[in-house]
Amino acid sequence: MPRLGAHMSIAGGLPRAVERAQAANCNTLQIFTKSASQWRARPLPADEVSAFRTTANDLDINPIVAHASYLINLAAPNPVLRQRSINALTDELDRGDALGLLGVVLHPGSYTTGTEESGLHLVADAINEVFAAREKGTQLLLEHTAGQGTNLGHRFEHLATIINGTSAKKRLGVCLDTCHLLAAGYNIATADGYSRTFEDFETFVGLDRLQLIHLNDSKHPCGSRRDRHEHIGQGWVGLEAFGRLLKDPQLAHLPMVLETPKEQRQPGKPTEVDPADLKNLNTLRQFIDATDSEVKKS
Repeated sequence: MPRLGAHMSIAGGLPRAVERAQAANCNTLQIFTKSASQWRARPLPADEVSAFRTTANDLDINPIVAHASYLINLAAPNPVLRQRSINALTDELDRGDALGLLGVVLHPGSYTTGTEESGLHLVADAINEVFAAREKGTQLLLEHTAGQGTNLGHRFEHLATIINGTSAKKRLGVCLDTCHLLAAGYNIATADGYSRTFEDFETFVGLDRLQLIHLNDSKHPCGSRRDRHEHIGQGWVGLEAFGRLLKDPQLAHLPMVLETPKEQRQPGKPTEVDPADLKNLNTLRQFIDATDSEVKKS
């Protein structure tokens, strides 16, 4: 069955995130290894890295992924911003290597004043530059996006163009987000739409490249192109879609991670579980052993 987890705060140090995951009965985890809204990153002390890896191993929290900074834009036509983004992504992957992470999740970027085609090529070229000296280590997981503004990656064809334009294909995976899928026009809320979505994904990208799923409901309907996460079962994705995901045998080996809204801005006690996370996780866990008829009734 899928390994379920949530994005956890690293307040108090990286090992605290693992302990918070364990307290919520998670067996996988997503973190930021640095502030998501700043370019600068504090160095990772060797003792903290060691404690993080030991705690994750002891508590069997795996795999663990990081989400890259939101400032990174590999598609930026501005060469200064693009180079700064390349440097920042390199640092994110270095941190992932040190922590033993499965991957670093990255939004492909926005073409802003350029064109969609040129933006996709800029992303592929930047990935080639980042991986030119990397033969192994943490994967880069391209996240499918909702398609707001000039954001790239909201079509499976976008992801395929980026991947096909790189020489580091073995180092590239994909992360799908349930909110983003629906917002981008992939109607996973219906049984037929769910089937077509994954058939299209297999055609353009390939299920073997899928490494992670973000579990989020959507505040806005299918095709809205608006990225607004909602609690599980309280949005337009709906409970039945999450039931299909959790019981889909072709996805059973994947880690699935919540990015739903938190109730608390900062953790209280060091390993206190956010009540909203606990509620959402419990909702999802009910589906793992439920029959199809029970999922529909819920």
